Amino acid sequence: MKKMFATIAFIAATLSMSAQSATEYHNPVLPGFHPDPSVVRVGDDYYEVNSSFQYFPGVPIYHSRDLVNWEQIGNVLTRKSQLPLKDATSWLGIYAPTIRYNNGTYYMITTNVGNGGNFLVTAKDPKGPWSEPMWLTQQGIDPSLLFEGDSCWMVSNPNGHITLCRIDPATGKQLTPSRPIWDGAGGRYPEGPHLYKKDGYYYLLISEGGTELAHHLTIARSRNIYGPYEANPANPILTNCNHKGESKQIQGCGHGDFVQDTNGNWWVIFLAYRNYGGSYHHLGRETFLAPVSWPEGEWPTVYGGEAIDTIMHATTLPLQPMAKPQSQYIFSQEKAFGPEWIHLGQPVEKDYEFTGDALRLHASTTTHDTTEPNTWVGLRQISPVVSYETEIDCKGLGDAGAGLSVYQINDGHADLVVTRTASAIKAQLRIKLKSIDYIAGSKLITNSKALKSSKIQLRITTDSNTYNFFVKDGSGQWSPLGSLNCSLLSTEVAGGFTGVTVGLFCNGGSGAGYADFTRLTIENK
Repeated sequence: MKKMFATIAFIAATLSMSAQSATEYHNPVLPGFHPDPSVVRVGDDYYEVNSSFQYFPGVPIYHSRDLVNWEQIGNVLTRKSQLPLKDATSWLGIYAPTIRYNNGTYYMITTNVGNGGNFLVTAKDPKGPWSEPMWLTQQGIDPSLLFEGDSCWMVSNPNGHITLCRIDPATGKQLTPSRPIWDGAGGRYPEGPHLYKKDGYYYLLISEGGTELAHHLTIARSRNIYGPYEANPANPILTNCNHKGESKQIQGCGHGDFVQDTNGNWWVIFLAYRNYGGSYHHLGRETFLAPVSWPEGEWPTVYGGEAIDTIMHATTLPLQPMAKPQSQYIFSQEKAFGPEWIHLGQPVEKDYEFTGDALRLHASTTTHDTTEPNTWVGLRQISPVVSYETEIDCKGLGDAGAGLSVYQINDGHADLVVTRTASAIKAQLRIKLKSIDYIAGSKLITNSKALKSSKIQLRITTDSNTYNFFVKDGSGQWSPLGSLNCSLLSTEVAGGFTGVTVGLFCNGGSGAGYADFTRLTIENK
């Protein structure tokens, strides 16, 4: 027994010694739709959360040991009682969350826009389960917490003012009146506030400029938590909307959260987006990382004042890679959805069935053209160059449509749809684009192909600028059904606050049919 423990200890020590720091790393550290990041360190572990808007479950939570490599360990909001999403679109739902830890308890505070406002949940384990919501009195968006002794301070931005109050974290009850403490450094939409106590100062980090091209981070400080707050003369401390950053692919840098690593070094984790095909971004706002220099008693400086780039030159913690996202789902081997899978609104559980041979999606009458819950389940697109391929058996389809969807918002998506009648089966490319009618003179594109078999393969590929759509049945060749410029599913064109997700669906018609999906293969390049 002693020999076995010695061997385990030796292996652990060897693995620890083999972890090496790097002098550069790649941004984003969480690619694809991962906006509004917040981070907390507990011992040697880092936990990160993101906003999730209309998707269920809500607020994905990730774990890291080095701030560069992340693995999703769950979602904070996993029960319908925690996450009402009535009529939520990519403009509504769960906005920016903040994660904090104090005396053995994890706290997540956020806003459900359109369905209740600000609330707080708690857990003893970041993997969950998390508590039922404690609804809060002070509103505004992007709430955050600072624990100081026996006090729990809350900041948010009602009426565009960064506003402070003290709450009871065990109940959510507000204990002091709401008091405005700072209006920012002059940019529009002061939001995303975080308070930190360091070197006798309260530092207040906020986002300004709106979450688009002019997004940036500013900071102020005061000896008194109620202020007055002195703005940093060097604001903004983070932006690519300047001379240094104007030519970078990365833009819209803002909404950040500081964290101090186990070596005592400071970092900021923040959102930005990558442009493709011009000034368009379709993958959404992603999570980025930058080093921070923060000498005692002085203002923090992000990345030496240099522009944020895809390759960052900084010494990391010893790198400890996490498990990579799954690249193939054989549904005969799956018994449940992993934490990476998301639904549009609250799902109807009985419509998603793992039969032992396939993932059977039972048709909903509502479709993903609407804001109503419908039978759709998908994944975030995390690479600009990727292919998705699925197999579907439509023998029980009825009058519904089933297939593979590239989705940005309910009125901005492109679908490979399989339909069936008594006499024919066909695959069709349908493109739903709000207010876009210059493509083939129609808002709905309907390229189609007749099929000979009920067992069909669908494929969507993209080279970062164009989505291409293909269908195949039996042992035949792949047949192209059309293409779509990625910019037409970008935030700039389609709208919303999210990024592209790719989903399997079965919906429309009378709701009596079903489709069996046997696999989904994803090749990120």
